[in-house]
Amino acid sequence: MIYLLGGSGYVGQAYQALLTSKGLSFKSIARADLDYADPVALTAALRHDKVTFLINAAGYTGKPNVDACELDKTNCLFGNAVLPGRIAVACAAAGVPWGHVSSGCIYTGKRPDGTGFTEEDAPNFTFRQNNCSFYSGTKALGEEILSGISNVYIWRLRIPYDHRESPRNYLTKLMRYQRLLEAENSISQLQEFVASTFACWEKHIPYGIYNVTNPGYVTTREVVDLILESGVCKKDYEFFSDESEFMQKAAKTPRSNCVMTSAKLAAAGITMTPVREAIQTALRNWQKL
Repeated sequence: MIYLLGGSGYVGQAYQALLTSKGLSFKSIARADLDYADPVALTAALRHDKVTFLINAAGYTGKPNVDACELDKTNCLFGNAVLPGRIAVACAAAGVPWGHVSSGCIYTGKRPDGTGFTEEDAPNFTFRQNNCSFYSGTKALGEEILSGISNVYIWRLRIPYDHRESPRNYLTKLMRYQRLLEAENSISQLQEFVASTFACWEKHIPYGIYNVTNPGYVTTREVVDLILESGVCKKDYEFFSDESEFMQKAAKTPRSNCVMTSAKLAAAGITMTPVREAIQTALRNWQKL
């Protein structure tokens, strides 16, 4: 039996589809049915159902974007920093290995040598640098809380997208906004993300942190060009002159724009599609709501 926490969200639904397609026995656990923030209750449930693996896709991202986290800091802090620690306590007590969906939004920019951040690089977009959004700060705290725990995978998701229109889909967001900020980013195709993360457990690769992003990176303009070339959306895009104008006119909190490498994941035998190819495939198979 596999437990899935946060199964109703954008990422959680993708996990449900994957586990269903594999014919695996799993439960998508809702807080209304089991208070999985209570380590005692979660431990008892894990033991009762003889759970072999737990996936934590629960967290707080804010709707429609991370600006909302600035207005609900209590729930953001609890969902992204406190909750992972409580799940860790329960999984340790029940002897259950697990995976935690983290975020690459704890970085900004690139490494000094111009390459993407690795799992060994200390996050540089956190409360400790006092330069981040509240969301990014709490996600970094969540990783700190799990530091040193031996039976957990920490999977860093980065700006998810897929072939289906959704308010959570990066491609949909670009199609809906008229004016955009030019930036370089690593991003994660949603179905590949969930398949790659679950493969970590299936293949029994070493526990630890993994950047789960499509190899390479793209600029906002490059993604827009691919959207326009596909014919899925036709509009005349505008761009902010710089990040200062973006912050002044369109955002309440700084954004993480960063480049990461998923070379560690690939070295473990789990490969993802190069980023431009993955975007083109999503657009070629685009499904509207």
